[in-house]
Amino acid sequence: MNVLVNVGPWLEVPPPGYGGIENVVATLVPPLRERGVRVILASVGSSTLEVDELISVYDEGQFSELQKPYNQVMGIAHAHQALVARELCRRDDVDLVHDHLEVVGPAVLSALDGPPVLHTLHWDLRKHAAFYAAFPASIAVNGVSESQLRRAPDALREASLGAIHLATPMTGREPRGPRGECYVVMGRVCGLKGQHVAARICQKLGLPLVLAGPVSGLGTPAELDAVAQDPCHPLHGHPDVRYQLDVVSPYLDGDLVRWVGAVGGTERDELYASARAALFPIQWDEPGGTAVVEALALGVPPVGLRRGCLPEIIDHGRTGFLADTEEELAEWLPRVDEIDPEECRREAARRFSPFVMAERYLEMYETVAARGRG
Repeated sequence: MNVLVNVGPWLEVPPPGYGGIENVVATLVPPLRERGVRVILASVGSSTLEVDELISVYDEGQFSELQKPYNQVMGIAHAHQALVARELCRRDDVDLVHDHLEVVGPAVLSALDGPPVLHTLHWDLRKHAAFYAAFPASIAVNGVSESQLRRAPDALREASLGAIHLATPMTGREPRGPRGECYVVMGRVCGLKGQHVAARICQKLGLPLVLAGPVSGLGTPAELDAVAQDPCHPLHGHPDVRYQLDVVSPYLDGDLVRWVGAVGGTERDELYASARAALFPIQWDEPGGTAVVEALALGVPPVGLRRGCLPEIIDHGRTGFLADTEEELAEWLPRVDEIDPEECRREAARRFSPFVMAERYLEMYETVAARGRG
């Protein structure tokens, strides 16, 4: 099977640090290719993922452009998707398109008389309500959790083939060094992730906390300080920047509660693996939960609020703890040593390995391809 995997023009694959969708694709493609799938990747030219063919409009990722006004950036995704459309029109060797480009991907692909399409939903489906409510009937979709699909408009649920949980290549890795005492929140700093809740709880309980992740693309405290000191900077009023400066920063003391900026590669894995627990005080219905899966794979017990996909991933009392309120979340933190790290690792290997995810997608590919042939 020849599959065109359409990621979009925002980040290279794999990304150097933060990049949820790009990390998902980087995890999925290798086991697909091991099973004989030929992959044509539509991404940016700097992508280093080993594939059979790479097509791109942009040499580098355009993620930084997303901070600009819409009328200055609206052509970026469309230029990328126009290339995908031209490729599909000029060649007859693509059996299926696996699309990951929000809205623009299915909107353009549904207008083509081309190969069948599976579009993976990675987002909060409350966005783009008018588009999702009249989703193109010719496009098959899958979610990344059952919780996500339950909140989808009727047209989207009818087009869905089900949910496939996200996976991590960290499954099967041996632990590195002894576990430390710090708790960690890993991920993009924004109000939806609830870093302020974790900081408030840990300050109150006297527990060490490390916050790790970018703030609107700013990866270091120095970069954030430069934006904070410049009222004319285009990011000065960005909601994520204001959240960090106005809501999170009052809890940061550089000792008990710290923000270390964006971390990647070995540094990121070592920080995660050394944590006593990973906190997920999410303030929204998280669709996918990649960071939760990564914590399990590294034997780090996850503790979070019972929202979104978390109840599908965490087995309360066995592989982590779930809470309904902030107060209850605080009660579970001192009890994380009751969770067996090896049980977390076993669960991740059983449910969230790249091979498990690839097998599920191969089944969906066959279903979608058969529909196309029919």
